Amino acid sequence: MTEDDARSWIALRHGPVGITAMERIADLVAEENARQNLVAPSTLSMMWTRHLVDSAQLLQFADADSAAGPWIDIGSGAGFPGLVIAALTRRTVYLVEPRRKRAAFLEEAAERVGVADRVRVVAAPIQSLSGVVASVISARAVAPLTDLFAWAAACSSIRTQWILPKGQSAREDVATACETWHGVFHVEHSVTDAKSLIVLASKVARR
Repeated sequence: MTEDDARSWIALRHGPVGITAMERIADLVAEENARQNLVAPSTLSMMWTRHLVDSAQLLQFADADSAAGPWIDIGSGAGFPGLVIAALTRRTVYLVEPRRKRAAFLEEAAERVGVADRVRVVAAPIQSLSGVVASVISARAVAPLTDLFAWAAACSSIRTQWILPKGQSAREDVATACETWHGVFHVEHSVTDAKSLIVLASKVARR
């Protein structure tokens, strides 16, 4: 997928409003990247493919009946995928980012993108979040599945969907997780890179 392809992908699914929102996020990340290393500098020229569409594609895996519940994004960093999800939907999204400078960026970015009313930035590890049960949990190459499931146990239920971009190691990660966790697991290919894989998990519970 080229950068032009990625823009067209967003335009087809989210229209001019989606394009404008993604442009704002791209500009904010590029601007902030000069102050702190949000993303690898080598990926700035591939922002639409490597970060924006790579995040936006996760929406197709979320069940429609989960739309009313919160989406929790673990290790949001530069806002991928959580800030993109918030910008393209009407969901309440929790951006969990323990690094203070990045959390501060996410708060400012949510304001400037116009989604601060629905975005909650949690400047702490996911283990500290309580009182919220997610309909969807995402985490973009943050940690092994076994760790993610354990860390977010207080924020998930048997009905929570897990949508987890994992690169090329997805199947191995699922096999390891199945030693200690029950669940329904499925692996999908990313639209931006056929070698990159996304783990979909549901009905997750400890063995």
